[in-house]
Amino acid sequence: MDLLDAIRPEARQAPISGIVAVMTHGWGRPGLIPLWVGEGDAPTPEFITRPAMESLSKGETFYTKQRGIPELREALAAYHSRHFGRTFEDTRFLVTGGGMQAIVLALQATVGAGDEVIYLVPAWPNISAATEISGAKAIPVRLDFNSNGWTFDPKRIEDAITPRTKALFINTPSNPTGWTADIDTLKAILDIARKHGLWIIADETYTQFHFSGGRAPSFLDVMADDDRVIFVNTFSKNWSMTGWRMGWVQVHPSLQQVFENLIQYSTSGVATFMQRGGVAALNEGDSYVASQVERARKARDIVTSIIGATGRARLVAPTGAFYLFFGIEGVQDSGAAAFEIVDRANVGLAPGTAFGSGGEAFFRLCFNRRLEEVEEGARRIASWISAL
Repeated sequence: MDLLDAIRPEARQAPISGIVAVMTHGWGRPGLIPLWVGEGDAPTPEFITRPAMESLSKGETFYTKQRGIPELREALAAYHSRHFGRTFEDTRFLVTGGGMQAIVLALQATVGAGDEVIYLVPAWPNISAATEISGAKAIPVRLDFNSNGWTFDPKRIEDAITPRTKALFINTPSNPTGWTADIDTLKAILDIARKHGLWIIADETYTQFHFSGGRAPSFLDVMADDDRVIFVNTFSKNWSMTGWRMGWVQVHPSLQQVFENLIQYSTSGVATFMQRGGVAALNEGDSYVASQVERARKARDIVTSIIGATGRARLVAPTGAFYLFFGIEGVQDSGAAAFEIVDRANVGLAPGTAFGSGGEAFFRLCFNRRLEEVEEGARRIASWISAL
């Protein structure tokens, strides 16, 4: 028997990332401007790395508490209390090995083989891939693009529900579209979940990256304490910590032991020295996050202005996250075009084909970078568009 054939089908059929394919094609090219991945260009700031290094120096290299060290869970509670206007207890939070593990844990807790998870597309591809690997089926429900940007009608969720549906995965602000649900939309989605007894897995990673004043609306603004909502989040974006692979889940206290058990049987916890950095990020990082959001706002305005001026781009300035998801007149296959943009413009973009149904004619551009680099990248893309 061929070894590959003996592997579990869900694992064997896990998709190759369309983003990585373009990155592999362009990697190492002199002068290439890499706007393809979902991270900024700033290294983790010193106020975060220093406590981590001090922890290592003190010998904090042993097994740790699987829910997270008390100091970090308390910092998570205080952070949420500051930003969401009410008191949170540390018993709601568990520390995970990145936002990706938080998603996997949420899926493990709510769905199994044959179940269905509804999610909104275009979407970060890891959502559907993780669902399918778990043995469940990912059911896409499309956002619309029009002159007002990306919009969504919650009725589409209800139309997609079947007896097998167990969870809704809602990412707002959205990667890649920047779509951001307003309070009424969140209420409508929550009402649907209540009506059908569904879980909501709420990915609110980009809540702080919101360009319409203050943080983005959250399910925390509309839910009751006992609603079936699991929040997944990460330290990666706000505090320039993508390589740390550290995140968290927020759940009702009654679910703490369940999630601790899931952590036990996957990673058995996050290294203590990394968590020390997380404490500093949460307790001391509000001004840093604000500065990153303001830089992203300026970068968004630069890139939408330059690419929009070609008159051949389909785009609306996003209200959240730090991506421009845009189309180009005459381009229907962004997968092929992304390679050409690398070759001819020396800019790396993520093809919309990697983000599922509705993304095929679009490109994702990450603008969370130095303003001069974003401007130069936008000018190169505009030149390529003009030459079509």
